[in-house]
Amino acid sequence: MRILIIGGTRFLGRHLVESALKRSHEVTLFNRGKSNPGLFPQLETILGDREQDVEKLKGRIWDAVIDVAGYLPRIVRLSAEVLKENVARYVFISSISVYENFKQIGIDESYPVGKLENETVEEITGETYGPLKALCEKIVQDIYGERAIIVRPGLIVGPHDPTDRFTYWPVRIARGGDVLAPQKPEAVIQVVDVRDLANFIIKLIQDNASGVYNATGPDYELTIGQLIEVSKQISGSDANIHWASVDFLNQHKVEAWSDMPTWVPGDEEGVGFSRVDVSKAIEAGLRFRPLEETVRDTLAWAQTRPVDHEWRAGLTTEREAQILAALKGE
Repeated sequence: MRILIIGGTRFLGRHLVESALKRSHEVTLFNRGKSNPGLFPQLETILGDREQDVEKLKGRIWDAVIDVAGYLPRIVRLSAEVLKENVARYVFISSISVYENFKQIGIDESYPVGKLENETVEEITGETYGPLKALCEKIVQDIYGERAIIVRPGLIVGPHDPTDRFTYWPVRIARGGDVLAPQKPEAVIQVVDVRDLANFIIKLIQDNASGVYNATGPDYELTIGQLIEVSKQISGSDANIHWASVDFLNQHKVEAWSDMPTWVPGDEEGVGFSRVDVSKAIEAGLRFRPLEETVRDTLAWAQTRPVDHEWRAGLTTEREAQILAALKGE
């Protein structure tokens, strides 16, 4: 199959390329050439910005396009319109953040999505990100109908993750010593290995699928305690875990998701965030590798980065030490 990937050189994009090539598909990239230029020198790359250069795609034929870089409805419409006569499937990578809230366990693809009072807003914030993605979804569905595939991942993890939202834990645990951890070992989390997600998306294309799919995991209830324990086993760490209550973390302004990555408190507002229903995706072929493999490969990749890597999530060594001292009453 001939597949066009809008993006294709960062995190999910690069793994989509690798998954497609392993299955002998022909891949073309359309991007600005700014992230990891030269990563796939053997592939045709159409250089351009979607907003100014989308006409470069006109007249070309592909079996599918995968849009991994769509955040603003106006921009997504440009590529969706230009390609509508020339691609069989338009795959839009969205997010579970589209849902209007997470007050319910087992949210499936029919759950209401968030809305914006002003749909012309183009500033991406924590409040607008999800509703903007939902508007992008609608544009793709309106233009392509049954030829649209909407994938809503949760937290994507694994090698080459630029967010550090998962990588923090294997690396921090490997460092050992006293480690601050959130809430309790039984706190539920959901993650999907980027390679499993990429394989699933390519399978959807191969199967001529359509519709909307929540795509996170795994296929069992995973906890933050399990992630930490597996990280200890993989690295042989002597880490000593100190669990801090939600009240304590709030009191010391330790933020869920950013300071304590991967985790969101299971309170009334967030009870469903880490319990999203992914049964439809599993039925369609989403498969999960062992957590041990994800942790091992993530840690190995993280160790190749510069020692002065600037972390985008998690606590600094100094701040963690201060909070641990307060937790111990020192």
